[in-house]
Amino acid sequence: MTLVLVALCIVVGGLELYVGRRSKDQADVFVQRINELREQVGKQNGVLATVGERLTDELSRVKRDVLPGLDTRLRQNSGQIEQLGAMLQQADEYIRVQAARLHELEKQKITLSAVRRKLLEIEASIGPVEENDGTMSRIAELERNGVQMLELQRDLTRTLEEVEDVVTGLLEFTSVELDDSVATALNGRPPATIMVAGRLWSRDPQLRDIIAEVYEQCVRANRLSIRFRAEDGERLRYFLSGRSLEELSGGFTALLISIGMEVPRPPGRPAPGDETALLTMLRTLHESAGATVQIGPLIAVRTSGELVAAVLTQSQGMVVENDVSFWDPAAAAMHLRRLPSHQVWDLTGWAGRPPGT
Repeated sequence: MTLVLVALCIVVGGLELYVGRRSKDQADVFVQRINELREQVGKQNGVLATVGERLTDELSRVKRDVLPGLDTRLRQNSGQIEQLGAMLQQADEYIRVQAARLHELEKQKITLSAVRRKLLEIEASIGPVEENDGTMSRIAELERNGVQMLELQRDLTRTLEEVEDVVTGLLEFTSVELDDSVATALNGRPPATIMVAGRLWSRDPQLRDIIAEVYEQCVRANRLSIRFRAEDGERLRYFLSGRSLEELSGGFTALLISIGMEVPRPPGRPAPGDETALLTMLRTLHESAGATVQIGPLIAVRTSGELVAAVLTQSQGMVVENDVSFWDPAAAAMHLRRLPSHQVWDLTGWAGRPPGT
């Protein structure tokens, strides 16, 4: 019996020793897991602290650099808009005053005409009298002066309407620029607006409006927007946006290559809109006595004997912008002939043939 008790004590002691060792191993594993979690939490706290510092620096930069400049530009542009609005109101008031004066002059002309007819009737009834001749001469002179005044008033009215169109265009352009500036400041990205130059000049006054119409259709067909148009006598300057110079150069080069190669189009497949618009513009230029057009890197010139088109590089475009001789078709054609052959297309023969032949 004693041996059994001794054996049981030994077994119980062994079990207690085994259970104690297992508990210690589990405790060590639990402590190790806690240490790992504490290390991960520390790393996450470090990352969050770094992100917080970056956000603080970025907010400080925006407050320091962007917001003051935006506030200054908004104040400047707001002042310009107010000035343009005041000018537009003054122009409207002046037009109304001149319209009233024009109406009065027309009434005076009608009255003078009635008086003259009455005097002619009196002269016919009483015979020629020297005083009547003098009166008739003065009335005729007044009528001539009235006609001249009417012509001057009409010229002034047309001029004021042109000024109003320019002011309206400036207001629209300034409004779009302000919207772009505000959007740029809010999203922190550089402005997406890309400006390219455009120009148009025609020697033939009868075709000038038609060429301007097909030119602007070609601009829109090539996914460009007319941001502003300025008139300098017979010259038209355009400021276009929507596509980069590189993208436009590739598109215009492909279109001119297809024109020069005269690749036949499969039946039932109409030409794309940009190609149709470009062909229409080039054929319209060929019908004129002389013209120069530019859409970004594309420049086309019609002289008395040829129609030449070219796609310019960026550096060549800078030369065109700074050289006024490119407004003259003959001088522009001479400059284009000096460019590398792969940039120039002589379209004289193509434009002289009927479409589709």
